[in-house]
Formats: sequence, C-alpha cells, structure tokens
Amino acid sequence: MSIPPPPGPHQPQGSPEQAQGPSVHGQYAPPSPPPSPYGYGPPGAPGQYGYHPYGPYGPYGRPVPVNGVAIGALVLGILCFVPAVGLVLGLIALAQIKKKGERGKGMAIAGSILSSVGLVLWTLALSTGGASDFWDGFRGAASGEGTAYALAKGDCFDSPTGNLEGDAYDVDTVSCSAPHDGEVFAVVTLPGGDYPGDDEVSRTADDKCYALQDGYAMDTWAVPDDVDVYYFIPSRQSWRFGDREITCLFGSTEEKGKLTGSLRSDPTTLDVDQSIFLSVTNAVDTALYEEPEDYPEDDLAANQAWAKDVHAVLGEQIEALRGHSWQPDAKQPVTDLVEEMEAARREWAKAAAAKDADTYYTHYDNGYEYVDGPTTVTARKALGLDTTAPMYEDDSDSGGEGSDAGGLDV
Repeated sequence: MSIPPPPGPHQPQGSPEQAQGPSVHGQYAPPSPPPSPYGYGPPGAPGQYGYHPYGPYGPYGRPVPVNGVAIGALVLGILCFVPAVGLVLGLIALAQIKKKGERGKGMAIAGSILSSVGLVLWTLALSTGGASDFWDGFRGAASGEGTAYALAKGDCFDSPTGNLEGDAYDVDTVSCSAPHDGEVFAVVTLPGGDYPGDDEVSRTADDKCYALQDGYAMDTWAVPDDVDVYYFIPSRQSWRFGDREITCLFGSTEEKGKLTGSLRSDPTTLDVDQSIFLSVTNAVDTALYEEPEDYPEDDLAANQAWAKDVHAVLGEQIEALRGHSWQPDAKQPVTDLVEEMEAARREWAKAAAAKDADTYYTHYDNGYEYVDGPTTVTARKALGLDTTAPMYEDDSDSGGEGSDAGGLDV
C-alpha cells in the first residue's frame, strides 16, 4: 500500500465518497483520525490551541531541524570577535528560517543584535585607540611561551620551524644555557601612524638592529662567526592592532644551527674594566666600519675625510683608556695598546693629508696594523675577555685593499 498524502486544508474538497475514493494502489484510503487536543496530532490536524500543524515535529513524527546558520550567528554574536560576519549570518538565517520553516529564529535575532552592538564597539575602539590598548594588554598577558610578540631583551627561544625565516607567530622561550634558535638583544618601538610598508619597516629594522648589536654583545670576539642578526617585524595585519615593535635577535646562519649559551656581554655581565675597554675598542671599530665604498683612486676626498674621522675617534678613545685606573694585571697591557693606538693615529693623520691614492694606501695599511694584533690579544687576556680574533668579510665594494677592511661577519 502506498501511504496517501496527509489530509488537510490542502486536499481538494468534495463529497465523502470523493474524499475516500480509490487510491493509486488500493480500493479505499484509511479514514482520518480525530484531531489531538494538544496540537501534536497527525499531519493536517491543527489542534485545539492553534499551534503550528507540526508543532516541534515534522511529518511522520520527525523533529523540525534548527537552522545551522542561526547557531553560527549566535556564537559569533556572543564572542563579538568578527561582528560583521555574525550580523550577516543572522540576516541569512532569518531568510532561510522563513523559507524552510526551520527553528532558530530567536537565535538568529539575538546573534544579529549582539553582532550589531559588537560592530559599534569595534568602530569606537578603532577610532579612539582602544584597539591599541587591547593589543598591549594582550601582549602583556601573554606568557613567554605564547607568541613572538611577548619576547623581551635577553630572552632565548626556539622556533617551531627550527629557523628564523618567514612568518613567526608562536615561539617557545627556553633557558639560554640550553641550545636554542635565537636570542633577543633589543626591542625597538616604532612611531604610530599608517603602516609604512614592508620595505620601510625592514630598512628601519636593518638600521636599528645592526647598530644595537654591539651594545648587547660588547665582546664581539665572543660572537661565533656563524651568528648573524635577524629580526621580527610587524606585519600589515598586526599593525592594525597596535603592534609597533621590532624584535632584534641573534641566530645561526647554519641550516638547523643552534646557539649555545648566552651571547650577552654588557655592563650587567661585565666588570668596570671590561666594559670600558670594550666601549673603546667598539667605538674605534664603528669608525673603521664607515669606510667609503669608493676606492681612493675614484674618490680620494671621501677617503681622506673618513681617515680624518678615524684619527679623531682614536684620539678620544686613547684619552678614555688613559683616564681609567686599571687593575694591576691589566695596567701594562693596556698601556702598550695605547702606544700602538697613538702610532696608528699618526698614520691616519698622514692618510687624511695624502696627495694621491698610492700615498694614501701606504698610511692606510700602517694605520690598520695594530687592529686585532698581538698587543690587543694580550690586553684582552689580562682583562678576562675572549682572545680569538673574529673573521672579517672581504668587502670588495670598500675602498681598502687589506683583508681587515670591512664589517664583522656576525
């Protein structure tokens, strides 16, 4: 027997004989049962109280489903995380409920209202700087093992990918005594305003981080040759939430390479003699690093001006070494170094006054002779500093001929 369509107001009206006439597969249709007094009777019976013909159930006793979009709208409305999406979902849910007869109208309305309120709050937050305050609070509440934004100066960490390239979100803070991927040596805060662009932020990070590395690792000789400077920078997306920090860090240039032990050597880890000595030598190294890109035969005037600057810096730093009272073990080694620096200073004065490139090169080479030489090693040993001279890059773009010209490869 085929189940006949449910009787009700949608059935054609006619005589009792017509209503109970032959069906497709049988002689007579079954008689209609009486209506239920509770509104939950068979299909088509409206019930005593005028409820929906199906109540909470569909035909043949199946429950009427709740609209899934309405549930999503309510959840997003409560979370208030993406209010615009919650509002759109709520409107879509109301249209679907009306069309399909599903349940969930109350959830759709509630989700739409909550999302509308959330959208207003987000608009006010963005216009008054409240989002920036929220971001600062979020980062302040983050644990050391939470995100890259929670890192501070002196922290050592591991990256989930094992390298420091590409995007970084989650990092694990670890002890600096254990092998690790990176060590933070500075955090730089950028000014507010519109996002300056990826290239500009990267350029600023280059300038700031390379300038600050010696302030954290003052003993540059103790920095391994396979260590270089890396940084985390704000993305366009994080900038919208108030992220303004550049995180400068040391990391290995080797694939899957690890750092072992902290590279920190600043006044918090050094004694007074060590700090003064390293401040002097680093100041001279910085001046030497500013060598012009053009060769003396191409631009003698620029190289002469640089030689004059080196002469001046050497004079200032010699006075700093002479003016300090050194421990007995270090006094004579430092005195010997000062004498060599004085001789080098005279050579740089002659280089600044050279009339041609050949004369300039002669005094240039003589001025570099003391740098990282035996006298420097002896003074470092007396002060308890690293005595392994670093390797230097051969900078083919610089004007110097000697292998000492160029920047430290760290």
